[in-house]
Amino acid sequence: MDSGMMIQVAKLVVVFAALLLSLRGGLKLAKSMMVTIAVTILIYFIPPREALNIWLGATTSFNTLSLMLILYLITFLQRMLEDRAQLRLAQQNLNGLFNNRRLNVTLAPIFIGLLPSAAAAIICGQIVRDTVGEDMNNEEKAFVTSYFRHIPESFLPTYAAIIMMSELSGVRPGAFVLGMLPLEVLLFALGYWFYIRKIPKETGSPPSDNKPKQALGLFLRLWSIIAIIVLIIAFNWTVLTAVALVTLLCLPIYRYTPKTAAPLLRSAFEPSMLLNTYLIMVFKDFIMHTGAVEALPEFFTNLPVPTFLVFALIFFFGTVVAGAQAIIAICTVMAFAAIPGGGMPLMVLLMSFAYAAMQVSPTHICLFIIADYFDVPMMSLVRRAIPIITIFCLLTIPYYLLLVKLL
Repeated sequence: MDSGMMIQVAKLVVVFAALLLSLRGGLKLAKSMMVTIAVTILIYFIPPREALNIWLGATTSFNTLSLMLILYLITFLQRMLEDRAQLRLAQQNLNGLFNNRRLNVTLAPIFIGLLPSAAAAIICGQIVRDTVGEDMNNEEKAFVTSYFRHIPESFLPTYAAIIMMSELSGVRPGAFVLGMLPLEVLLFALGYWFYIRKIPKETGSPPSDNKPKQALGLFLRLWSIIAIIVLIIAFNWTVLTAVALVTLLCLPIYRYTPKTAAPLLRSAFEPSMLLNTYLIMVFKDFIMHTGAVEALPEFFTNLPVPTFLVFALIFFFGTVVAGAQAIIAICTVMAFAAIPGGGMPLMVLLMSFAYAAMQVSPTHICLFIIADYFDVPMMSLVRRAIPIITIFCLLTIPYYLLLVKLL
């Protein structure tokens, strides 16, 4: 292997070791990210002026600013829903519809996961916390929230990563969604087996004898979230525009005045969550600037394994390092050129490995938001995710080979 490439990979290992050791050492995320950014600057010999330009670029980036504004608006929306007891009443409607806590704690995060916004995890967390009660500890509640909230992210073409890979590979989104359906069942089954079956089914309430009324009530409690999802999926609105419009509509609908909304506006500003999000975006820009991600394909192509598995590993470890969108942008064309006729099966394989990697990636903002909401270490989410995503990835390989044989 080329020594320069090996040095790049070794530097990446050092950077992520710094982050993991900082977190395990008890530092809060913000301090851990600061340490990791400092290590990145030092180990890649980034000059002070260049480092300042990268930092300023990340700070003023539209992606950073819009993400932080979306987080604030979603938190404000959650405050309104809580203040008007909409989430509690939605929980009662779910109980009336299914009278099954296991379904409540899985279907609600999956449904809200249709909304491609990191801040939606906060609403999922509230429902999971209310549903589970004392039958799980905080770490388990945090993981269940994260895991089921992200299942839609693995296959829905409302997420940027999937849209990007579809465009670069030429695979139709509809074909990809169909190919992913068995794996979605697998994801649900794995989460259910490991965590959900320990929760008692009983809600403590008698089953409803008027299911349509409960369904209508659920719609009325969650209309704001449904409206955001519809605007994004059906009308192709940006997340920021959809969230901003619906949040503004909620003010008169829930009869808020400037005086009554002011306390919620203040409480929706959560410095810790916003600072953590900001620093993750800064760190991501530093990693992309180093060019280290480009070294991963060369490293893995030297391994004595089949080509499809090489690229699956590239997408996994590249996603851990820089996020799914970055590795998709860099390596999708390369993968489909190396495996002619890869088509839908190859996209299913690569997207599955990228999705799995996002559940343990320090660039995945949702993990930190959920960990912060439940006041648990982010590493606890990673630790609980590893067994499930390992099984998922291992079972994805024979499924890919089956698709190749069938198609």
